[in-house]
Amino acid sequence: MPDNSVGLASKAFAVFAKDLRQELRTRYALNAILMFGITTLAVVSYSLGQAGLPPKLLAALLWTIIFFSAMSGLAQAFVREEETGTALVLKLRADPTAIYLGKLFFNLSLLSAMTAIITPLFFMFTDAPITGIGVIIVILVLGVIGLCAATTLVGAIIAKAAVKGALFAVLSFPILIPILLLLVGGTAQVMDGRSFGEVWMYLQGLVAYSVVMITLSILLFRFVWLE
Repeated sequence: MPDNSVGLASKAFAVFAKDLRQELRTRYALNAILMFGITTLAVVSYSLGQAGLPPKLLAALLWTIIFFSAMSGLAQAFVREEETGTALVLKLRADPTAIYLGKLFFNLSLLSAMTAIITPLFFMFTDAPITGIGVIIVILVLGVIGLCAATTLVGAIIAKAAVKGALFAVLSFPILIPILLLLVGGTAQVMDGRSFGEVWMYLQGLVAYSVVMITLSILLFRFVWLE
């Protein structure tokens, strides 16, 4: 871990690199996210087939798969610190803001990898209309950032709880409802062939949500982490 005199970015990168090394050794969170996403996608595509589903339903299915995949693995960043007994060392050695940013980058890398694998498979298996690929990618990027910004803070809150999995989903769901509505609405508009102007307000909402969640999380994380 870098010395305290090293900048915030270096400390956050050190936390990210530590988590990435641990994850590459065990692959617990990555396997959980990928297996949940692929299993859910297989069940959905097998049950519904490729029978010309409406864009709104396709968009809801895509983000439901990504949402529940995120719920299955993103809490591990903090849970692992508690289970291995390294949380106290981390508290003594690193600034809370650097820890939050490091964990956020780690969760972003996990969910980005899962989304990059699941999304092409989703379009392939469900025969969803391939229109506005550039805008879809922007929505996916903003969606991943927003989901990780919110769930990283919740992961820190539930890390010491006895029933972590259920509590993580219960606490995350109300916070994530606004971004899920924006993501489903924006994705449905793109799949329906609407103009960029009609999708623009959804993109603005996603950017605003991500900025607010990251700012609030940085401000609140110190109190959650040092409690």
